[in-house]
Amino acid sequence: MSEGEVDRWEDGDDRLGQEMAELVGRLSADDDLDRETRGRLLGRFARLLAASAGRARAAGVGRGRWLTDVVMEIAPHVPVRDLETLCRHHDGLTGEALADSLVRAAQRVTTGVGAAGGALAAIQFTAPPLLLTAPAQIVAETVVVATIEVKLIAELHEVYGVEVPGTGTARGGIFLQSWAQQRGFDPMQPGSLTAALGVAAKTGLRKRLLRTLGRHFTTLGPFLTGAVAGGALNRTATKRLADKIRNDLGRQNLGPGTRPSVEGGRF
Repeated sequence: MSEGEVDRWEDGDDRLGQEMAELVGRLSADDDLDRETRGRLLGRFARLLAASAGRARAAGVGRGRWLTDVVMEIAPHVPVRDLETLCRHHDGLTGEALADSLVRAAQRVTTGVGAAGGALAAIQFTAPPLLLTAPAQIVAETVVVATIEVKLIAELHEVYGVEVPGTGTARGGIFLQSWAQQRGFDPMQPGSLTAALGVAAKTGLRKRLLRTLGRHFTTLGPFLTGAVAGGALNRTATKRLADKIRNDLGRQNLGPGTRPSVEGGRF
């Protein structure tokens, strides 16, 4: 492959990544989307994933590695709100009440994605080139739900005043590791930042993503049963994850809502 062909390939990947990140940002917002809108966005995201999978297959990238690379590329670009913004968006709530409200909002979003994904999967079994046994919608749901939950983890760290150091990429790596391990970040743990960017962290993330993908396979069924199952499974899983993260952050004795507000943005 010539240097010019490599440049065109990378430019195409960048454009795909940016568009996927924008779609996930819309799907992960607290705003209530109707099922039709959410399904349309998820369908568009599934088509972009299929295009990305085709590129990855041509490049000889393994299934789990591709899925991990997609999430690692998208997650750091999803907007994360600072403490002041979170309070404003949740009617002035602070502390545990704010954390409760955040979790409920994330559950509504992942429930909605699960319902839309289950319905889409029941209608159209379109296999992407890479994950030949998985409908594209199920892969899309897996990536979107993972990203929504990573955003929730990042914002819970804001609420509990646990500061995560580093650049955007480094902080994104830490929150992805938190999602994979279902644990909050401990600033007193030596080597946490380095570990989050290492091979072991990527392996853990890949395993967690493949388990989540397997869970979403259970939503395949007739129209209504697929939608109901998808929503219920996501709602329960998001709550379970949030409880584990909050328990970890609460044990650090920093207290909810104690961190001074900083400028919001992305990771």
